[in-house]
Amino acid sequence: MQENRCRILGVASQLFREKGFESVTVAEVMKAAGLTHGGFYGHFSSKDDLIAQTMMYILQEKEDESEGSFADYLSSYLSFLHRDNPDKGCPTACLAGDIRRQSSEARTAMTAGIRSQIERIGAGFVGHAKSTRRREAIGTWSAMVGAIVLSRAVNDQALSNEIINETKNFLFNKEKNGT
Repeated sequence: MQENRCRILGVASQLFREKGFESVTVAEVMKAAGLTHGGFYGHFSSKDDLIAQTMMYILQEKEDESEGSFADYLSSYLSFLHRDNPDKGCPTACLAGDIRRQSSEARTAMTAGIRSQIERIGAGFVGHAKSTRRREAIGTWSAMVGAIVLSRAVNDQALSNEIINETKNFLFNKEKNGT
């Protein structure tokens, strides 16, 4: 039962990041998980419940992956590989625009994920006052997410690449200069 639930959440996490919440049906998730539609309600009470549980699952999965230095994290996040594979990438960059129309539980999961990222990034700003670390972390996280969102939105490959590269350079120089 738990294995099937994890399979459903894994498939839903990819489909939601790739297509958005509204474009994915329960039947599509179950089919992609190799299960019947009827089995869905043994795991979730509704599509809203699936969305909320999937957000918690994705954010925990991403939290578990967040090992290593901030420079490594920044390079991995602001990469063409991340831009080109939204189904495996950051749920914030994929779903932040859609989450406001979802349940309170889904928004709570997103809020926890955003707080966690701000704390993770802020911990890398040693030597700054706590309020400065938080401000720097919020600005850095916003720039990172924004760069991925904008690089995916444009239909000009050169501009898309430039958005990623210049944001990465900006943030690395900011970190290097301690500002």
